[in-house]
Formats: sequence, structure tokens, C-alpha cells
Amino acid sequence: MKHFALSPSNAILPIFRLLSAPFVAMLLCLTVCPAHADDYGDVNQLLRQGKVPEALTKADAYIAGKPRDPQMRFLRGVILTEQGKQADATAAFTSLTQDFPELPEPYNNLAALYASQSQFDKARAALEMAIKLNPGYATAYENLGDVYARLAIQQYVRAQQFASTNPSVTSKLKTVRELFGPATTSADPAQLPAAPVTVKKPVRAK
Repeated sequence: MKHFALSPSNAILPIFRLLSAPFVAMLLCLTVCPAHADDYGDVNQLLRQGKVPEALTKADAYIAGKPRDPQMRFLRGVILTEQGKQADATAAFTSLTQDFPELPEPYNNLAALYASQSQFDKARAALEMAIKLNPGYATAYENLGDVYARLAIQQYVRAQQFASTNPSVTSKLKTVRELFGPATTSADPAQLPAAPVTVKKPVRAK
């Protein structure tokens, strides 16, 4: 599986790829007016400088005046993810899916958060919704493949508990674990190696 290296300030989630703040900023000129782009740029600059609390404060202040702005709310979710505030980030992306159900990207990031907590059924449902909204969403397809691989590991581990000498189960479990590297050799299917967050698709707003 291809991994992408980013700066240490970026959030780390196991395997799954989610959209991060810098890439959103790259495409703001296509979706928002210059004045708003400056606000997004300021938040992203704070993130690049490692000033994550300041970035969150600025994002919150902006959202207080424009609570329906999807881009800044998305950035806020990314900031919360980078702070390791999974519950708050999950709430932020869930709220986006409710207010802007036509956007696939929040579902992708929501799935990444679910997967990081081994809630693979929820991750699968979120990714399937992202793909339904955007049938060409390559990142969501890749993430969904990772979800199915993790679910396979869970089921093979369970099968091994009842048929420990079955060479077929052992072989399949080994094959699936090799997709994620040597860190998956433990009996715990949630123990998968971490990969830096990367970005594949922009946020779309109407």
C-alpha cells in the first residue's frame, strides 16, 4: 500500500486517507470569493506553523458569523482531527453530512475516524455513501477496500479461534495482514500500522 509522507504536524490515522486542510486551501479560489479565501488561508497558515489551537480559535470565530459555511466547518473538523479530538471531529463531520448531504468528502473523513476506532461497519457505511454521491471518488474506493480487508482480518481471526489448525484460514489471514505490513502480526485485528494523512480530492461546495 502506498504511503505519503507529510510534515509531523499532520494528523496520523491508521491507513485510511482523509482530506486535510492544506489541499482545501489550494482550491478555495475556485469556490469562494477572495475575502473568504484570505480567512481560509490564515487558518491554513496557522496549521502549517503548528499553531493548531490558534487555527481552531480563528475557525470558530469565522463560523460564528457564517455558520453555514461548509469549507470552514470542514477545516474545523480537520483541525480537531489533528488535535486528536476524535469525538469532536466526528461530531463536526457528522454535522456536515446532515447539513450538506450532497458533499461526499465529509463522509470520507468521518469513515477515517470510525476506522481509527475499529468501528469498521460504520466506516463502511460512510464510505458507501461517499461513493454513492460521487461514483468517481477514488480515495473512498481505496478506503473501502481497506475497510473490507480489516473486516476480513477480524473474521479470519475468529475462524482461527475455532479452527486453529486449518491451513486455509492461516494462509488467508497471513495474506491479508501482509497488505498492511508486519505490524498486523498480533492477534488483535485492530493493531494496524499508522500512515500519514494524505489528500486526493477537494471539498466541493454549492
